[in-house]
Amino acid sequence: MVTWRELLAETTARVGLRTEAIWLCEVAASAADGAEFLTMLEEPVTERMIAHLDAMTARLAAGEPLQYVLGQWSFRHIEVAIDRRVLIPRPETELVAGVAIDKARTFTPRTVVDLGTGSGVIGLSLAAELPIDGTTVWITDASADALDVARANLAGLGRMGRNVRVGEGRWFDAVPADLRFDVIVSNPPYVETGSPDLGTSVLDWEPAAALFAGPDGLDDIRAIVRDSYERLVPDGWLVVEIGAAQGAAVRDLLLERGFEAVEIRQDLAERDRIAIAQRPATA
Repeated sequence: MVTWRELLAETTARVGLRTEAIWLCEVAASAADGAEFLTMLEEPVTERMIAHLDAMTARLAAGEPLQYVLGQWSFRHIEVAIDRRVLIPRPETELVAGVAIDKARTFTPRTVVDLGTGSGVIGLSLAAELPIDGTTVWITDASADALDVARANLAGLGRMGRNVRVGEGRWFDAVPADLRFDVIVSNPPYVETGSPDLGTSVLDWEPAAALFAGPDGLDDIRAIVRDSYERLVPDGWLVVEIGAAQGAAVRDLLLERGFEAVEIRQDLAERDRIAIAQRPATA
């Protein structure tokens, strides 16, 4: 009879990192979280659990990203399901969500939209962290596959998700034409086509449509900047995740479109990552 303690030691030897081994074992054991799993170390392991764990470690050994292997990942204060239909949530995007949440708190009531939501992490974080009363959150995507993932994550949000609306379509085509927003937030594709900077784990596994945006990576950001101005209320905010080398170009796009209070913020690695801009009050 094999216990989880023995299997954890074996898995750690196979994958090289105890933390990753705990995550894999936690999923195979159907534990609610790592703390619960650690209370199970002396319990016997079933054949089904061993088979599940073996399958996951084989996928990891074949180069599949850990997040897809686990099928779930944490983002700010929520846990989401993910697979190859959507991008892997990243720490930089948590910062983007935080800025959008801070801006949305300044409006009462508030209507916000997460354009190109993917797995839903930004929009669902807005729903989870803003007051339920007086808040409406739209999550949109042009990919029906991505929206299937986002809807599943919305269902997992429970009561906090009651203020979320879902729209399918490219950027603002996904929401009613007469709707205006207090905050528009997006993590759009912003990688230049043929970029040499992406690793094989990204190129081979993550959806290309969510990554690439033309020769300079700005095609989708241009579209969002162009159309957001008219879809914001006066004093409304636009928050966009950008590439590390795009700060100056995006600043120019925002100023040319008439936005004010334009700011390019950096991520934890001190790289340009978040473009923030406000529609003027008198526009």
